[in-house]
Amino acid sequence: MQNNEIEQKQFESTLKDAFANMVVFKDLKNNNYFSSASIPSFLRDYLLKMFQDDDGIVDIDGIQKFINRYLPPCEDWVRIKAIIVNEYETVRLLTKIIVDVNIEKQVNSFALPVFGLTLKDTYIPINIWQRHSEELTTGKEKWGIVDLAYKNPQGAKETGKIMLVDFKDFCPYTVDLDSFKELRNKFTFDEWLCVLLGAMDYNPFKFESRTDKLTMIKRLLPFVEKRINLIELAPKSTGKSYVFGRLSRFGYLVSGGTVSRAKLFYDKQKKSQGLIFNYDFVSIDEVQTMTTTDIGDLRASFMTYMEDGVYRGDSWTGTSTAGVVLLGNIDISLMNASACLTENLPPLFKSSGVLDRFHGFIEGWKIPRMNDDLKINGFALNTEYLTLMLHKLRDDISYRSIVDSLIELPEGADTRNTEAVKRLATGFLKLLFPNVKSIEDVNIELFRQYCLEPAFEMRQIIFNQMALMDQEFKSKEMPVLNIKAQYKKNAK
Repeated sequence: MQNNEIEQKQFESTLKDAFANMVVFKDLKNNNYFSSASIPSFLRDYLLKMFQDDDGIVDIDGIQKFINRYLPPCEDWVRIKAIIVNEYETVRLLTKIIVDVNIEKQVNSFALPVFGLTLKDTYIPINIWQRHSEELTTGKEKWGIVDLAYKNPQGAKETGKIMLVDFKDFCPYTVDLDSFKELRNKFTFDEWLCVLLGAMDYNPFKFESRTDKLTMIKRLLPFVEKRINLIELAPKSTGKSYVFGRLSRFGYLVSGGTVSRAKLFYDKQKKSQGLIFNYDFVSIDEVQTMTTTDIGDLRASFMTYMEDGVYRGDSWTGTSTAGVVLLGNIDISLMNASACLTENLPPLFKSSGVLDRFHGFIEGWKIPRMNDDLKINGFALNTEYLTLMLHKLRDDISYRSIVDSLIELPEGADTRNTEAVKRLATGFLKLLFPNVKSIEDVNIELFRQYCLEPAFEMRQIIFNQMALMDQEFKSKEMPVLNIKAQYKKNAK
């Protein structure tokens, strides 16, 4: 047995011992039936846990029957409607649901976007609303098990509706954030990188270096820290869309093309808030193809929102903690942090004022191109469980307090630069050392090497790009943030 195989077996044993039921066997290298069924990662791991034994042997027939019954394709919607409306049967589905409260009519309704079922054709009875309103109203979209039935029209003016008769939130795991934090103590630093990468569906034992692993993990920063705004430019097939669009139900991936203020911030016609206000982060993929008809208004909206998390416009004001992530491809000749990388950005973002509001840059060319060996093939942490824990960590302010206490700010330092570095360093601390509870728990040297320095480097690239774009920044320098002297002396 080769050394990396022995290392993997030892790691998997530690992983199972620590996380027990949160561990599943993933074989994305050889099994693609989930991809063909367009099942997102968080649902896939739920099914794997249901239909595999302790050795990772999967009951494919059982999974197929479950998918056919509870996760039918959208083309089956006419057949499902016929069962509900014509045969008066209750149908159960595992799907995405959106709820709405009609102020004028005082009626609660829902939509199933996967099947094209809209709010005007549905109804939530008051008893169901009272029983499940808290679950249904936390976020714009929820994944859950829905029971659907038919409501006959009452009177000539009323139309028939599909009504929700039961709901169960999709959260198949025990939410114990304190336990998750403590379990970090069971792993070395490099083992913990393996935990994170395995949950991201990557084989950590096939990466060539620790640097490659750490660059990949930078993509998780908006998952774990509020209002982190990032730009990543990378070659094709490095997994950008997969990480930001498939791993977490708390994020949303916009696939380039025409992007409007109404879609992202507020739709004046529909009087509905946009994507920014319903997710932990919104990523714009293929950003180089992005177009908009209202570039001035959209740029102003971005600048205001990314500065303080507030949108004001169209007689509506909203606040959010969602990060904004730009994802784009890059030509091989520009794969250098010193090059003018903004050539790959659309006109909307070719402004130092907008660029200044992005906290960091991910050098996607340092991430290996996806190949079959990099796909997870072994026991790994459940993707849904990890992304749920990262979502919960967003609300924990103790990590930022530690970062504020550790870092010394130079006199007269620019606030946007220092805030960007601190915010990124806080994200790294949550990702890599979630077990720290106070400054006394922090390994100062590891914090410097894996939290503070990467945060500074990510912001430095943004700062350099502003200097290439705007004469004002050419005479300025990034403030150097150091560990306070008293903590350097006590470094472990």
